[in-house]
Amino acid sequence: MLNQHSIARLAAAVSAVALVALATGCSKPADQGGASTAPAPSANASTVSQGKAISKLGDLTAFRSIATDVAAIVDKGDLPAAKTRIKDLEVAWDSAEAGLKPRAADDWHVLDKSIDKALSTLRADAPNQADCKAAMGALLKTFDTLEGKA
Repeated sequence: MLNQHSIARLAAAVSAVALVALATGCSKPADQGGASTAPAPSANASTVSQGKAISKLGDLTAFRSIATDVAAIVDKGDLPAAKTRIKDLEVAWDSAEAGLKPRAADDWHVLDKSIDKALSTLRADAPNQADCKAAMGALLKTFDTLEGKA
């Protein structure tokens, strides 16, 4: 069973990275005189249509979705499951670093520190639900703040 769970986690992380890649594109600015002026990917359009601003880093929806899942798991009190799920965020975030960080390095560092805080809180030797809940709340607030700065 552990192998199936590990494969499922890997598939979820790869899917999140793929979604982010589709939503944010490459790290180069769009206006570089290229022949193609294709419209933005549909993930961006759906984010905009829902009234959410896209951050300077691009569309953070996939990352925020994982963080929201982790926060819900923490709220249920299942800290071991939350610790497992936040690994997906870590993998997706680290995989997307090269494409995201050049867009807005300061914002990237702010979000990276908030993710690291949530990771360390959930990975503590004796994690505390209140501390984990606070760290996840701060992480979600960081996402919201960055999306509001676009």
